[in-house]
Amino acid sequence: MHGFAQRVTVEAALIWLEGQLRPLPAEQVPLASAAGRVLASPVTSSVAVPGFDRAMMDGFALRAANTAGATPYNQLQLDIVGESFPGRPFAGQLGQGQAVRIMTGAPLPAGADSVLPAELAQLDGPHVRVHGEVTPGKHVGSVGEDVSVDAIVFREGRTLRPQDLGVLSSIGAGCLPCVRRPRASIVVTGNELLPGGTKPHGFQVTDANGPMLAALVERDGGSLAKRQIVPDDREAILAALLDDVDVVLVSGGSSVGEEDHVPTLLAERGELAIHGIAMRPSSPTGMGRLGARLVFLLPGNPVSCLCAYDFFAGRAIRGLGGRNREWPYRTVKGKLTRKISSEIGRLDYARVVFADGAITPLAIGGASILSSTTRADGFLLIPADLEGYPPGAEVNVFLYD
Repeated sequence: MHGFAQRVTVEAALIWLEGQLRPLPAEQVPLASAAGRVLASPVTSSVAVPGFDRAMMDGFALRAANTAGATPYNQLQLDIVGESFPGRPFAGQLGQGQAVRIMTGAPLPAGADSVLPAELAQLDGPHVRVHGEVTPGKHVGSVGEDVSVDAIVFREGRTLRPQDLGVLSSIGAGCLPCVRRPRASIVVTGNELLPGGTKPHGFQVTDANGPMLAALVERDGGSLAKRQIVPDDREAILAALLDDVDVVLVSGGSSVGEEDHVPTLLAERGELAIHGIAMRPSSPTGMGRLGARLVFLLPGNPVSCLCAYDFFAGRAIRGLGGRNREWPYRTVKGKLTRKISSEIGRLDYARVVFADGAITPLAIGGASILSSTTRADGFLLIPADLEGYPPGAEVNVFLYD
């Protein structure tokens, strides 16, 4: 934290960020590509589903009154006058004492008001012997039972699930108005970095933050436009900042060192609204704007990078995409197995192991040890007005899974 003239609180940083977030404009998305997308406006049905009365079981379409008193010992006989199949309905009118063989999903013939299940009937040449009763409307799916005309099927802001696509398909919605996915670019700075997935050698290290950030952007509904490693060079970094995107995530070069060019460039060319936040890790985090872009300065240390993304950048991507801005983490309660200390005036993000209701802290420091997040089940937060928690304290844990 040395070198910052002042550090804003996490709350103040979030207030600034909230003022920048409005859902992006809508775009039309084909039904086949709409799973996981967020509706920008309500979807109303122009049709009824089903659009006709239909059989819900295989059996016989008939008038319920013609089954009154039927039992296995008092079987009633009806004349079979035709058949009704899905897509091939019976064309005539059902009369008194008549029945039509019908399959599940087939249109109910005119004059019928119910379906007698096959197990309550017995074929007898051109007749059917009825040995059970049904009531009007029994085993019939009525017009609009699923969706009625002019019904609002889904409201704006809904994240579409696979089963939602089935309903939307049933009303003939081929394209849907969805919030545009935020386009993000990832800029990882450092002369020592090798591309993700390559083996480190000599005094060079492999980029860990780029692959992690790319997965986080995808998780939060963003669209990754570009991911690149750039050297610690002002012109190279500036060119990367000017990509045509909604959000720029810069990892590294965010502090106040000699090669930390990003804060200066952002202040010169746009707005460096926040630089330095009272939290651990991630204290060098910054935020600002460059034209229409939101720019996030994320620390190069992997745990700090993850923490800063979760607190700020992820919230922005979810908000711009019309999603719930809160963390996509499940919370559980448990009791601390040992004391965990903090410093008044600073929010701490502590990685923990959670098992059988017991919470064991792993670390608060160690911002360069990314593997600590893979050993952890989640994290807890120590507010800025506390010095920590004693053993046995009941606290909330945010689970990574």
